[in-house]
Formats: sequence, C-alpha cells, structure tokens
Amino acid sequence: MKRVLFVGQKPDTVDFSDPALPPGFDAAKIQAGIDLAAKLIAERGWQGDLCMITPDDAGLAALEAQLGAATYDCVVIGGGLRIPAKSLGLFERVINAVHKGAPGAAIAFNTQPPDTAEAAARWIG
Repeated sequence: MKRVLFVGQKPDTVDFSDPALPPGFDAAKIQAGIDLAAKLIAERGWQGDLCMITPDDAGLAALEAQLGAATYDCVVIGGGLRIPAKSLGLFERVINAVHKGAPGAAIAFNTQPPDTAEAAARWIG
C-alpha cells in the first residue's frame, strides 16, 4: 500500500490578514479542505497521514517526528506553507526536513487541499 504524508499549516495558526491569501479564507474552510484531502487519499487506496504544523520550531519538530514514524512514498506540501511570501523561511525548513527525514519519498505540491491526492498521484500513480 502506498503511503502519503500531507504537510500543511494548522488552520488556527494561519495569518488571515496576509494579502497573499484569498479573501474570505478562514480556518474552517482550510479544515474542510484538509478533511476532503484525507478522504480523497483514502479513496485511492493509499494510507494517508496528516501533519499539520505550527509555523515555529515546535512545528518542525512535529514534522521530523512524523517523518521518523513511517516510510512515505510521497510527501505533499500544502500551498499555505509555500505561497505566502512571508512563509518562505518556513517552507525552506519544511523542504529540508522532508529531504532529510524521507529521502526516498517523492515531494509534491498541491494548489489547495482538495487536490492533494492528485498531486501525490503525479508521482506515485
């Protein structure tokens, strides 16, 4: 069974005043997308794990722990970690953690939570 890790930012830690985010975006909408992503991953017959992190050292530690707990075929990194310009440093830290903690995994990027399974499918079929 293929195993996919979806990494994103915890919805309740997102700065919704950031103009890089779509107007009207809120934590509930992000959570609904995360829930849909998990469902779509499962529908493909894959084991899906979620790792929603805080934008700080504790979040990176949680990601490193998750990467150490399983072997992943693909790690999908959510748009909320890479799209806002102010998140560039966090995004780089996430990429480096994935590179180190899951060296055999493909890395994919979604545009929004509902296309997470599609992003993984580009790499694991």
